Amino acid sequence: EGNDPAGITTQDPNLMARFDPIDGGRRLRNYLRVMSLEVQTIARACGKNHVLNLEPEDLCALTIEAAAMAGVPLAGTSWIPGR
Repeated sequence: EGNDPAGITTQDPNLMARFDPIDGGRRLRNYLRVMSLEVQTIARACGKNHVLNLEPEDLCALTIEAAAMAGVPLAGTSWIPGR
């Protein structure tokens, strides 16, 4: 309880000292920027000119487990596990 090693959700002063909010903000900004670029790349790979043009039919999963959990076809097939 309260021993988050990153120091984000802890009440322990020693662990809290590890968390640098400025650095954390930079890392979050970078993560979101990269995720945005990844989604744009995926949209282009699906033949879409904008992320907003992606549709549920564009989704597929790379593993049987992911396909079953998400209810989408396994990549390269029209098979949805469990249906």
